[in-house]
Amino acid sequence: MDYIFETFGNLIKQSAFFNITVGNLIMIAIACIFLYLAIKKEYEPLLLVPISFGMLLVNMFPAIMASPDETANGVGGLLHYFFLLDEWSILPSLIFLGVGAMTDFGPLIANPKSFLLGAAAQLGIYSAYFLAILIGFGDKSAAAISIIGGADGPTSIFLAGKLGQTDLMGPIAVAAYSYMALVPIIQPPIMKLLTTEKERKIKMEQLRPVSKLERILFPIIVTIVVVLILPDTAPLVGMLMLGNLFRESGVVKQLTETASNALMYIVVILLGTSVGATTSAEAFLNVATIKIVVLGLVAFAFGTAGGVLLGKLMCKLTGGKINPLIGSAGVSAVPMAARVSQKVGAEADPTNFLLMHAMGPNVAGVIGTAVAAGTFMAIFL
Repeated sequence: MDYIFETFGNLIKQSAFFNITVGNLIMIAIACIFLYLAIKKEYEPLLLVPISFGMLLVNMFPAIMASPDETANGVGGLLHYFFLLDEWSILPSLIFLGVGAMTDFGPLIANPKSFLLGAAAQLGIYSAYFLAILIGFGDKSAAAISIIGGADGPTSIFLAGKLGQTDLMGPIAVAAYSYMALVPIIQPPIMKLLTTEKERKIKMEQLRPVSKLERILFPIIVTIVVVLILPDTAPLVGMLMLGNLFRESGVVKQLTETASNALMYIVVILLGTSVGATTSAEAFLNVATIKIVVLGLVAFAFGTAGGVLLGKLMCKLTGGKINPLIGSAGVSAVPMAARVSQKVGAEADPTNFLLMHAMGPNVAGVIGTAVAAGTFMAIFL
């Protein structure tokens, strides 16, 4: 009988109920809210479902993220090994490979002015950097946090790993991916505040056709120029452009399909669950996390505003040929930000079609955020 009681006692002690804390319960509640937003509201479910589920797991079973040094048998938890791929910059780079294979760079090639809008939207990154310095973060920490302003999760993870800010990687990644998912909620009020109804109704001329040669040369030339100037961007820009070259060359259809489908989705699962698993109550529920989340929101708002305001200036300089709304797509949330530009424009005029025009700044924003990350690495490494 004593053996039975002792066995049941050990089972109870091993259960999550025996070890769970109030902080864990709070994080479990947050995970459930994210799952609701992802499944019911369909806010970027491909990102939020694995992230929130990783969050759920680690707050019930912390050992799933334990390193080998923290375990009795010297074997780490499952998601610890997934997370190493984040720290080593493998998964963020593979995400960029998939994005390149999925994305049409034609609108950017057809309208090179889009590069300016993508650059203007990086205002959020640099403003967040200086704000982070002002509220007490160090240079490297501030740089890692500021990339949230580009609404680019992979680049945020990549830079945090390169700058040795792995202790902040969880809050940074969750904030970045959360704001990417909430683009349809955050951006429209800012866009409407900074534009008039007349500006939102502007119809843009159809983009010129882009030749196959231009499409093939573009990723090659961008890689050469950007990597020669900022070699540290090679993993991100190189993979982005390689994926696009797969797509546009037309001679490696199997690689294009693999990079844009199977590989992309496998990487999203690994990256999402491992990032979510960094949000244990002990690591996430602190003042630094709150500061990061607030800084990320400010950065994202500044980035959106920077793109729209330059769009307004370009609208005036071109005599009303550019709809300022496409400037908001200069953040890196591809293609969600471009869809939001289309949606807000269609609300003003149902016959207005801005999606392809907005894809130019959207792609430019991806490149611009990678360049911003490369700039910080050149300064601090």
